[in-house]
Formats: sequence, structure tokens, C-alpha cells
Amino acid sequence: MRVCLVYDHVYPTTVGGGERWMHDLAVALVAAGHDVTYLTMRHWTGAPPKIDGVEIVGLVPAGTVYAEGRRSLGPPARFGLAAGRYLLRHGGRFDVVHTAAFPFFPMLAAGLVRRRFGYRLVADWYEVWSRGYWQRYAGRIVGTAGWLVQRRCVRLRHRAFCISRLTDRRLLEEGFRGEHTILPGLYAGTVLPAPGMVLEPVVVYAGRHVREKRVPLLVEGFAAARRAVPSLRLALYGDGPERARAEEMAARLGVAEAVDCFGRRPQEELEDAFSRAACVASASEREGYGLIVVEAAARGTPSVVVAGPENASTELVLDGVNGAVAREATAESIGRSIVEVVDAGRALRDTTLEWFVDNAASLRSERSVELVTRSYGEIR
Repeated sequence: MRVCLVYDHVYPTTVGGGERWMHDLAVALVAAGHDVTYLTMRHWTGAPPKIDGVEIVGLVPAGTVYAEGRRSLGPPARFGLAAGRYLLRHGGRFDVVHTAAFPFFPMLAAGLVRRRFGYRLVADWYEVWSRGYWQRYAGRIVGTAGWLVQRRCVRLRHRAFCISRLTDRRLLEEGFRGEHTILPGLYAGTVLPAPGMVLEPVVVYAGRHVREKRVPLLVEGFAAARRAVPSLRLALYGDGPERARAEEMAARLGVAEAVDCFGRRPQEELEDAFSRAACVASASEREGYGLIVVEAAARGTPSVVVAGPENASTELVLDGVNGAVAREATAESIGRSIVEVVDAGRALRDTTLEWFVDNAASLRSERSVELVTRSYGEIR
């Protein structure tokens, strides 16, 4: 079967959960004997990244993906137009076009060109935003426009895969009427949990430094926790437009000497940090899945996340079993949850490992890949 994957990011040039899922899907498709092309934006200079057996096509330069802490409109629009032009020229080569729904323009283009070539259209829905959230995120006018574009994609005839119960429910609420499945898991690491190394009083954050991740708020929560546990340190991995604000917050609260900003690091270094940490923590307002919770649990490390209507990562955290859910997006609530997890010590690490072992089969990406590839042959 000839499959075209479409996403504006590609692992390991960028390291979010969406591109890692697309990478793992591409690898599995090649291993199963399928012909795979991957359309993306050029986030690199020089030679493109390599996925053995996959033709990676960088259609347009990435440009400035984030402006003022939000996704900018220009790059996804340019990528959508470029994807449409590519499929107009080459769409007849493919049996399936499998795209991430967001950032929508490539999906709209693939749906339009399908009328000419008749390939099957599949979309991964990492998130579905309510109209209210769109307006909070981008303002009343731009947010309403974004919600209308999302709604057009929802109404487009396609096979949908969602990565959380939250996203699946939102997709139906927005009017989707086609075949839809919740993917059981996205974790592609080892099934055998790595026992924690020497435990250190370190809280780890790994991810993008953008507005919805609320990294400065996490720094505030860490400072509150440090009043109860003075030996705590905070390790921030990743980069983005909010990194300077997080560093400024640490200085303003007098904890700069206890906060290390490492920037982007290889996955192996992150996994080592997870193994040694007292916990991983995120103050994120919005998550489509929460892969870091699973990655940390594979090392016996519990997680702290924040409850919220847009945060699907809370589906993966059981209080007192593999971490804690802060009930409010405040420094005090986050700080209390961090202290709770740190004070639980080895006992919580043991139950976190047990949770991972009990759920490893459903958390891993192999079952998700199997469901997706089987669907290719079922779509009419």
C-alpha cells in the first residue's frame, strides 16, 4: 500500500508527541512492507532527517512557528497550500493520505484534492478546541475563524483517530459523524521498566516553553514547594518563547540558583533525568495526551499535572498511584502536589512502576499502529 503521511513537524528535528507518533507509524509501515512518503515543513538546514525507507519531503521552510507564545498563522497556511500543490501533482500515487488534523490547512487541502484522485483520508486528532478556548487563545476574531476552520475539518469525510477520551468526546460534540477510534497508546519505549537510579531531589519539566505550557507558573509552584523541601531543585528541558519569562520568574522569587535551564537535549539524556528525578511536573493548561507521564512512569518516576478542561494528561495520572493532580492552576496547589509526591518517596515510585507494568500493553504504540494500518484497508 502507498501511504502519504502529512504533518508540519518531523522527529527528531522537533520532539513533540505528534511527530514522534508519526515517526513510529512511518517506521512500522515500512517494516510491514508499505511505501511511505512523509510531507512536512523544513525545520532543518542542510540534509533532511532520515527515517529508513521513508521519503521525507520538506515542502516549505518552517519560518516562525510561534509568535508571542502562540502558533502563528503563516507557516501552517503556507504548508497547507504546498501540500495541496504536491498532492495535485502526485496524489495519484497514494492509496491513503494520513494527516494530523491540526494545523488544519493541510487536511483541508488533502480533502479537496481527494475529489480528483479518490485516495482514502485518515486524520489524527491530537486535540479539539471549544469555541470558547479558541477565542481565549487567539482573540475573538481570529479565534472564531480558527474554530470555523476546525469545524470544517470536523465535517470533512474522513476516518478519525483520537489520542484521548477528551478529544474523542469533543470531536463528537463538534459534529463529527464518521468512524472514530481512541488510540490505546503512543509510547514506543521499552516495556520493561528501568528501576530508578539514585533518587535526587529534582523536579523535571520537559517540553516546549510556550504560553499554554505555563512554565513560569510551574516555577512559582516549585518555589512554593521549596519552602517545605529546601533541598529541591528544578530542571527545565526544552525551549521556546516563554523560556526567558520562566528564568525571570525564578530570579524574582529568589530561586534562580536552584533552577537549571538545559534547553533541548537528546532523548537519552531526558530519560536519564527522569530516572533520577523525584518527579516530573507540568503546569500545562492544554495537553492532547501527556506522553511524558508514561515515559516517566517507565522509569518509576511519578508525575504532577494540573486539572483543567483542556488537559487530557490527567487521564493518565491516578492520585497516590503514579503521581498527583493539582486541583487548581495556582502556585500553592501545584506546590502542595509536588511536596506530596516528593514526600511519598520510594513507596510512590514502587506503585508508579506497578501502574506502568499493569498498563504497558495498552500504553504502547504497537496496538495503535495495528488499529491504524488495519483501518486503511477498511475505508471506502
